Amino acid sequence: MPGFYEANEYDMAGFAVGIVDNSKIIDGTEIRVGHKLIGIASSGLHSNGYSLVRKICFEVLKLKIDETVPELGKTIGEELLTPTKIYAATINGLLKDLPVHGIAHITGGGISDNLVRVVPQTCSIIIRKDSWDVPPIFSFLQQAGNISENEMARTFNMGLGMIIVVPDNAVLDVLQRVEAMNDRAFVIGEIGDCRETGKRLVWA
Repeated sequence: MPGFYEANEYDMAGFAVGIVDNSKIIDGTEIRVGHKLIGIASSGLHSNGYSLVRKICFEVLKLKIDETVPELGKTIGEELLTPTKIYAATINGLLKDLPVHGIAHITGGGISDNLVRVVPQTCSIIIRKDSWDVPPIFSFLQQAGNISENEMARTFNMGLGMIIVVPDNAVLDVLQRVEAMNDRAFVIGEIGDCRETGKRLVWA
């Protein structure tokens, strides 16, 4: 974490361990061409890419922590301290009776690096760039830091904290279920054939 730790400083982190029945493991093996990608909205940056965020906001723009940013409608401190959304209840609610064949938590590595991990090598991932609402913090950072679209997708969640892969015939039920749990979801793309696209990840 560049710019955060001084010499001889260290961090202590905790973790959780869980178990799952073998029959309930979601490992992506049931993902097929034509399955849809559904993105569940994030609450903001989700604590990812903050080394770059700090550089842009406090070194390049020279913002103060309590300074209001018109594009955001709040202070930069309020935006950066927005709590990370936890998706456990939402995912559990979907898994009760709906077919979910892949789940990608969009954390460090952004959309690009996390989504490819859950999709079989023979499949490609086609993402429709304008298919979801991107919170203003991301366009603000991209413009202020002159960051390319590829780098944004590798660093940030771009407004999607979780992406799931579901069969086409389950899309409507999934969207309605997510909405009923007070979350927002978008159909952001689909699974293609890697032999046809020639790429693992396609931004359309």
